[in-house]
Amino acid sequence: MTDDREGHQVIASAPPACPDESTTAWALAARAGDPAAVERFVQALHRDVLRYVAHLCADPQAVEDLAQDTFLRALGSLHRFEGRSSARVWLLSIARRAVMDSYRYAATRPRLSDTADWQRAVESAQPRGLPGFDDGIALLDLLAALPDERREAFVLTQLAGLPYAEAARVSNCPVGTVRSRVARARSALVELVDSP
Repeated sequence: MTDDREGHQVIASAPPACPDESTTAWALAARAGDPAAVERFVQALHRDVLRYVAHLCADPQAVEDLAQDTFLRALGSLHRFEGRSSARVWLLSIARRAVMDSYRYAATRPRLSDTADWQRAVESAQPRGLPGFDDGIALLDLLAALPDERREAFVLTQLAGLPYAEAARVSNCPVGTVRSRVARARSALVELVDSP
């Protein structure tokens, strides 16, 4: 690390060996008070958090809010991040807790509707005609058919690109369990796609 013109510590410009190393370095620099590192950290992991939250969350309208909640929680507890795992694993663990907390919160609130056919109102409010929208809906439907644990393992490893060991840390289970869940998820998805 070096100091910039204003005396802030900045990360040296040598390219890291992998993206996880750079995001972890940015998280550690952000922890030390570097505002540029905070911005780089958020930008580097924003898409991963959105993707992961979208696959954990049943409500597509809540994805942005949950991603924002994830980053607020992470930035609020950045002072406790020590870099023992990659910043991405740490952040996705926080995202998982944010989604679970939202489920718990939603379960305690009554659901009110002022329309007679609330399901039709929700369906008509969904966007249509966007490029890739129908494919995305088909993928979400296929993933929704998987049991929660298998879907989470599949999303972490196959969509978010985490190594199995890091996915195991996020899911708080052994690596072998993640491998098994991914294999079973793949088999189930193939069966679902091949079924008439």
